[in-house]
Amino acid sequence: MDSWTDSCTGPDPHTKVPRFKMPSLACDAHCHVFGPAAKFPYASKRAYTPPDAPKESLAALHKTLGIERCVIVQASCYGTDNRGMLDAIATSGGRYRGIAIVDETFTDQDYAALQEGGIRGVRFNFVKHLGGMPDMNVFRHVVERIQPLGWHLVVHLDAADITELSGILRKLSLPFVIDHMGRVKAGAGIEQEPFRALLGLLKLDSCWVKVCGSERVSATGPPFLDAIPFARALVNAAPRRVLWGTDWPHPNVGRHMPNDGDLVDLLPLIAPSEELREKLLVKNPATLYDFQP
Repeated sequence: MDSWTDSCTGPDPHTKVPRFKMPSLACDAHCHVFGPAAKFPYASKRAYTPPDAPKESLAALHKTLGIERCVIVQASCYGTDNRGMLDAIATSGGRYRGIAIVDETFTDQDYAALQEGGIRGVRFNFVKHLGGMPDMNVFRHVVERIQPLGWHLVVHLDAADITELSGILRKLSLPFVIDHMGRVKAGAGIEQEPFRALLGLLKLDSCWVKVCGSERVSATGPPFLDAIPFARALVNAAPRRVLWGTDWPHPNVGRHMPNDGDLVDLLPLIAPSEELREKLLVKNPATLYDFQP
């Protein structure tokens, strides 16, 4: 089977009702919508093919978890075709925002339409299994185009590349968000060089980090407790510049498909105080993603 036709597993359909009660206006700052493929087909050249996970399923998930807002992140399997995400945002009544994937062909009119459609940033993948280093000429071009819009950059990278890419990220003149705790490996310990590099970046006022992806970081598997020291260290380092999300429907998650209710129940461990959780789940995403009161 060609790599671009490889399928990935769907999410756990039996979402648990979490014990932890979300605060009012809590935001899932990293999730995806897939399909229906008959209406929103995937890119012909893609690293994986997900099962349908449409906006209706996302809304049902959030109802179970007690989440009122979300940020939909464009997945690489769609390339620069952002229509499925824009459709979900358009029907959300202002509760959704989005992160697009764009390239050098996007015009001023295209960017204006994305802004009107609720997009507040763009994402670049540096992860090797999703294609690796992007065309840096395109990267620089897009950064120049989005800065006047007040957008930010979302960066998906491998832990092994954090140190090397730090030089590029430090030179950015707009805010940037690092996905999934930099995909560090919990088994390598809290003192590992990639995590030290990530904490170093977080000293920049322009750097934000998502403390989601415990299931990707963990070496021990469910309930992913070995990821908690990393998430808590990031929250403590920059409580006003951290975000959290489910990563539903968990494309290419690896060995252990999490239950999203269990992931929510990790939040009191990641952010032990009510004040920290209010920042992580409500105030920080409202600030970065321009949610209205």
